[in-house]
Amino acid sequence: MTEDARFEDGREAPLYLGALDAEDLGVLAALVQDAVFPITEMTWRPKARQFALLLNRFRWEDAPAAERRSRSFERVQSVLSVENVLRVASQGIDRGDKDIILSLLSVSFEPGEDGTGHVLLTLAGDGAIRLQVEALDVTLRDVTRPYQAPSGKAPEHGA
Repeated sequence: MTEDARFEDGREAPLYLGALDAEDLGVLAALVQDAVFPITEMTWRPKARQFALLLNRFRWEDAPAAERRSRSFERVQSVLSVENVLRVASQGIDRGDKDIILSLLSVSFEPGEDGTGHVLLTLAGDGAIRLQVEALDVTLRDVTRPYQAPSGKAPEHGA
């Protein structure tokens, strides 16, 4: 028989989570809300059918503890990877300006027929990236140790 996780079982560890349906994607979306990334850290590998972002995400999962203990808020570098990508489209992004820093507001899934659909990455400033996928398969993996958020504050619109 399986047992539910208990609060005491939790520990600080890098996240490595996957989403295969819209409900799971909602969890990942909450964790990457207000992540920032340079435009140069966005990659589409058509032959591998993979789209990936190297994000500097706010550690929403740690924010309540930071507030209680009056310690610094943290960010961590994470890779958000989308598999089974057939096509990528974007709007409101100047891909020629390599100095742009983008802010990820939300991640959602627009289902199509037979498991297909679109993953929509909504960016601040009316930008968006739309990924046509054969099936929903998204992962979020922390790849560095957490570091103090440069602003020292939580983003304003929070999860």
